[in-house]
Amino acid sequence: QVQLVESGGGLVQPGGSLRLSCAASGFTLDYYAIAWFRQAPGKEREGVSCISGSDGSTYYADSVKGRFTISRDNAKDTVYLEMNSLKPEDTAVYYCAAEAIATMTGIFTGYDYWGQGTQVTVSS
Repeated sequence: QVQLVESGGGLVQPGGSLRLSCAASGFTLDYYAIAWFRQAPGKEREGVSCISGSDGSTYYADSVKGRFTISRDNAKDTVYLEMNSLKPEDTAVYYCAAEAIATMTGIFTGYDYWGQGTQVTVSS
């Protein structure tokens, strides 16, 4: 049974940092892409970052490039999202999602497996 569990969200002041974790079970990370999405109230869900479980290649949305870093630890079946220089507009529920590399249709499309989400609030 495929399962994704996010953790690490919370309240942080503007300019602060948080590290989100996505613990995967029920599948081998090596053959999957893991992406982080976020959804703010009243807004559509947007893709934030993606990492390949096989070769570690990464992709970032322009809105987070240079501030966020995605990484993986295949031995622990965990993907991380290090978020620095946080802004109020980063406030959202953050979700991780998984898709088999062999069946990917796009960087942020076609993800079959989703976590429950973790709230990130950036506010003074």
